[in-house]
Amino acid sequence: MQETEFNWQTSDGLNIYAKEWKAREPQGVICLVHGLGEHVNRYAHLARFFTGRGFSVIGYDRRGHGRSAGLRGHTPDAETLLDEVAKLLIEAEIRYRARPVFLYGQSQGGQLVLAYALKRHPNIQGIIASSPWIRLSFEPSPVMIALGKLMHRLHPTFTQSNGLNPSHLSRNPQVVKAYQEDPLVHDRITAATGIAMLRQSHWLDGYSGAFPVPLLLMHGSADKITSPEASRALAGRLEGNVTFKLWDGAYHEIHNEDIQEQAFEYVLGWLEKHRQLKKLGKEL
Repeated sequence: MQETEFNWQTSDGLNIYAKEWKAREPQGVICLVHGLGEHVNRYAHLARFFTGRGFSVIGYDRRGHGRSAGLRGHTPDAETLLDEVAKLLIEAEIRYRARPVFLYGQSQGGQLVLAYALKRHPNIQGIIASSPWIRLSFEPSPVMIALGKLMHRLHPTFTQSNGLNPSHLSRNPQVVKAYQEDPLVHDRITAATGIAMLRQSHWLDGYSGAFPVPLLLMHGSADKITSPEASRALAGRLEGNVTFKLWDGAYHEIHNEDIQEQAFEYVLGWLEKHRQLKKLGKEL
């Protein structure tokens, strides 16, 4: 496995940090979109697994996250976040031309890859949405929501805590401790970002119809951050090649639970199946 850091500039002049984990003989590439308040290097163990099995992994720190520039937890609107996903796919195409490309999003990243597919219809081989933010598992504070809506109009960069409880990420206390001690993790979210994400989650929660690419939708049954029932319901409303997988007893970060290896193997099987479908299509 070869690790490479790279960067790109956004249209408004921000420097975005990105990372590539390259497989020895890549058979496909996974484009990784991380969750709220975290960063792409928290997925190094996921990258090691998949690069060892022929899939390169590339990802980036969203603006206002990790090593990327920008006010912590801020983006002006949802479309700007989707533009960053588009840029990641361009980078994948440059590096892995003609190889199958998959989007993999976790939590807020799961919301983004779902919305990206439905709004922009990318020419990719499939999407994995893990614990996506379609609906929260808890009721956010009405005061926090009201303040966010007010400040969205008056002062969009107004910042408050995202309210995420680190102990709900994983049942593994070492994962929680590492998250709490990680200097690149933060709990900030601005009014503009919070309202944009809530609106997009409500849109997904009401969407029904065709999904343009193969989809693997996964959730832990004991997720206390985002709703597994919302994922199940969305999968039931979608038309197309959709697989829903519920991991019994798992918390929010399936990739950081004791079923980690089992979950990775399951995703690998799904990737291999859909990579082969592209190969078969070319032969036909």
